[in-house]
Amino acid sequence: MKPIFADRAAIDRAADLLKQGRLVAFPTETVYGLGADASNPEAVQRIFAAKGRPSDHPLIVHIADAVAMADWAAVIPDAARQLALHFWPGPLALVLKKKTWVPLAVTGGQDTVALRVPNHPVALRLLQAFGGGIAAPSANRFCRISPTQAVHVEDELGDTVDMILDGGACQVGVESTIVDLSGAQPRLLRPGQISRTAIEAVLQTDLLVPQAAGQSILRAPGMMAVHYAPVTTALLCAAGQVQGQIQSLTADGKRIGVLAYHAHIAENAQIRVIRMPEQADEYAQALYASLRELDRLQLDSILVEQPPDTEAWRAINDRLGKATVGLT
Repeated sequence: MKPIFADRAAIDRAADLLKQGRLVAFPTETVYGLGADASNPEAVQRIFAAKGRPSDHPLIVHIADAVAMADWAAVIPDAARQLALHFWPGPLALVLKKKTWVPLAVTGGQDTVALRVPNHPVALRLLQAFGGGIAAPSANRFCRISPTQAVHVEDELGDTVDMILDGGACQVGVESTIVDLSGAQPRLLRPGQISRTAIEAVLQTDLLVPQAAGQSILRAPGMMAVHYAPVTTALLCAAGQVQGQIQSLTADGKRIGVLAYHAHIAENAQIRVIRMPEQADEYAQALYASLRELDRLQLDSILVEQPPDTEAWRAINDRLGKATVGLT
């Protein structure tokens, strides 16, 4: 399926397809989503089939504005209204107790639903034209690299999607922050561009940060130990390990790719280097496209130089930790 430039006519056509229970890939500010009518269980099941995603993994429902929370959530705590006021439209999803009618296909069989208002003109126009909620995980095969350009969706999902709206490259580049407000205390389920610090400042309370490995229930997308991963084995290296790993691998005749942060590495026939931005926002925007570029080269290994371990880099390090194998 070739991407179609997202003009008004294309968006209207996409909305009609969604109403028919079909799949539409569309851009958000984070990554491209694979969308279906969130009120239609059969349409939602097509998402899982296209992605090869287990049916017990919940999806985020994209809505047009904060008012629409009342259509999906049985309880809207003050914390949800405060966060929506400060951060919507934007890369923040809120997990709330669902209304009884919300399909279990969307929620992974749980009694909660994740809601978000995306900050992208194409996504917002599509939501307005459609007139309902759109369930949309990232438009890629399960556990693989998320798409940040329309061509990534085409390459990975092909004709399993009925339409791909091309709205250009995603400006954030990593998935949304997810906060669970369904319990007694708010919990950070997935880091994103909107930081824990910023959320705590609005709520005037600390966020619980459960360990993903200890979760018996997948409350939100992206909580598995392996996710966002290239097909090529990727190794996460501290700055001081990069050169040694390069020497070891190339001595064995391996062809490698490197996502370099600080290290200065010369390219040759065995080594392809992508120099990553030094600012966290720019790094995030480039991350998935860079991993895809190296993955397409059918290399033996990809080395990723570890970026800084600070709050600004939390979401990036979360994605890298799940996309790579750490060195021992």
